[in-house]
Amino acid sequence: MSSSETPSPTPPAPARGPVQLGLGANRGQFWLLVLVNAFVGAMVGLERTVLPLLAEVEFGLASRSAVLSFIVTFGFVKAGTNFFAGRLGDVFGRRRVLLVGWLFAIPVPLLVIWAPTWGWIVFANVLLGVNQGLAWSTTVIMKIDLVGPRQRGLAMGLNEFAGYLAVALAALATGWVAEAYGLRPEPFYLGIAFVAAGLALTIPFVRETTDHVALEAESHRLDPPLWSGPSHAATGEATAAPGTREVFVLASWRHPALFGASQAGLVTNLKDGLAWGLFPLFFAAGDMSVGQIGTLAFIYPAMWGLLQLWTGGLSDRLGRKRLIAVGMAVQGVALFFIGFSDGFWPWFAASALLGLGTALVYPTLLAAVADVAHPTWRGSAVGVYRLWRDSGYAFGALLAGILADAFGLRPAIFVIGLIALASSAHVAGRMPETRPLRSEPEASRS
Repeated sequence: MSSSETPSPTPPAPARGPVQLGLGANRGQFWLLVLVNAFVGAMVGLERTVLPLLAEVEFGLASRSAVLSFIVTFGFVKAGTNFFAGRLGDVFGRRRVLLVGWLFAIPVPLLVIWAPTWGWIVFANVLLGVNQGLAWSTTVIMKIDLVGPRQRGLAMGLNEFAGYLAVALAALATGWVAEAYGLRPEPFYLGIAFVAAGLALTIPFVRETTDHVALEAESHRLDPPLWSGPSHAATGEATAAPGTREVFVLASWRHPALFGASQAGLVTNLKDGLAWGLFPLFFAAGDMSVGQIGTLAFIYPAMWGLLQLWTGGLSDRLGRKRLIAVGMAVQGVALFFIGFSDGFWPWFAASALLGLGTALVYPTLLAAVADVAHPTWRGSAVGVYRLWRDSGYAFGALLAGILADAFGLRPAIFVIGLIALASSAHVAGRMPETRPLRSEPEASRS
């Protein structure tokens, strides 16, 4: 070819059809991701009834702190993975991160089944933390990508409904199986099925959502640019997206809405670390059978999951702040009820109330973060929020274990209840409303 010739143009990529934002326009992929997240959640529910009992019965752990070591490990690993999952999804695409997350889940049930020492259980929860950080974070972000700004709360409600209803059903199922056949290996055969189903849905059917991110970014006005001072919306001046450190600073303390969401998320999972690790032991000390403990472990995440069908969409109509403040207060009150009461039915009612409080805040906090963050760094912002939120598992397990060893199970529950009430007061007094920041109409692009 002579120097005067020009190369022939690259043939255009095949048309993929119009890219649209909105739940209706993306219902197939959206509901597929809801189902995928149900299997992600079921992997956590696999442990909620059986593992604390296994620690005492088969491994002879007397210290509450030692029993809760698997939650501490899980919480810190999941929290750190959440941060990287958001950034990796922004850089390499969401679908790849989701697939890698499922690969880390494969050994988890096998390690628990074969574990000769408690160290194997702790290592299994390292892998489970990576799985949850990559897979759950990514399904959250992908749903936010698909629906656009107007149905964000509803989308998060549906996502968390599927995940935590699956947590509840898996906790219930493992409790029943354990009562019938023993604490292992039979309850953990379910985990093998959950991993197989998640991979079978993800590999052939889940599609990338970065085109939806680009579409929303085209029509998105950042008002104000949260990381750099005064608004440029009136002049149309472009602003650069923040780097990883700037996103971390914004979501951790600099922006009042993002800080309010991060601290409320941390305290919510601080309570869940307590519930996951100490409630089975607390209920067992109250002469509950394994089947009854499984039912109590079921009702709290079941209410949490089911009510998010309502609370996520409610936050789109009423705003985020009031639901978060009320939900944190309800969680604190429910913990006091659990600590002061005795017997199956009082604990059942208080656990259901705890689920209500969690349902009010869980999808609402995610929606609030997505309200504030620009589409081009949304994945990173969600990752930082989930870093703080899921570190609550670890801090809750550490604090609850130390308090339980020093003062007993009931005082540990009361202290976490007080922290939840303090978080509610902070949201009510300091966190701004975020919902009005995003009012753009849905968009489409061919």
